[in-house]
Amino acid sequence: MSIKITTLIEDSKNEESELIEEHGLSMYINTPRCNIIFDTGSSGNFIKNADKLNINLHETNYMILSHAHYDHCGGVRSFIENIKCYPELYVSENFFENSNKFKIGKEIENKYLGIDFDEKYLTDNGIPINYVEQDILEIEPNIFIVTNFKEDNNFEEFTSNMVIKKGEGYILDNFKEEVALVIDTYKGLVVLVGCSHVGIINILNSISKRLNRRIYAVLGGTHLIKCDENRINKTIEAFNELDISIIGLSHCTGEFATIKLKELEDRFFLNNTGNILEI
Repeated sequence: MSIKITTLIEDSKNEESELIEEHGLSMYINTPRCNIIFDTGSSGNFIKNADKLNINLHETNYMILSHAHYDHCGGVRSFIENIKCYPELYVSENFFENSNKFKIGKEIENKYLGIDFDEKYLTDNGIPINYVEQDILEIEPNIFIVTNFKEDNNFEEFTSNMVIKKGEGYILDNFKEEVALVIDTYKGLVVLVGCSHVGIINILNSISKRLNRRIYAVLGGTHLIKCDENRINKTIEAFNELDISIIGLSHCTGEFATIKLKELEDRFFLNNTGNILEI
């Protein structure tokens, strides 16, 4: 299967680009069978970029939301209210239950990080909701949504200041709702991730073992932005062990990690706004 992946919006862009950048992530995937939007950024700006990139969002068949953070789901309302398209929506069975998300800390007021819509809003606007309940769900031949990632290393830990509000208190956010999109191509598996809060290597190892296929490419965010050098080095080692050919990371990866990832040489690139990858 040949595919085309366009990064509609992300935190950065090339200097000469006329596209809009914002904190968030949205990617559009064209395949011979269907068109998929993976996350929607923080706002409706991805729609403006899609128009400049000559992408017809009215032809979207599936919308997949990686997790319930505003910078990945903030454009859902804009899509529904402006595009008037009714794609099949796929989210984890834990998506809405885990959506009351906050960032807490001594130096900041508790900041809401969750979504601005609920199940009723979606169904009232004609969006069919499909809940991913199993580890692997095949939505089209060779197109999978994967979740329930196994935490099988000792260096990827959850961010302690990201929590879910339960009643009057908070619990650590374990991001049980996080999903990845996987497409099986003639070159191997292509993996799209949102933020990889559960750990990018946990995600990739789970996918590789479950589908028993080599991962050819990975695109998206890694949440290495505030990680120490030891974790970044171990992540690079794991990328090498997995023998991934294309590593296009950005968004929450962070400047220091991005510099370190250049050790991967021509396998790594900054996957910023407007980037197109054809496989």
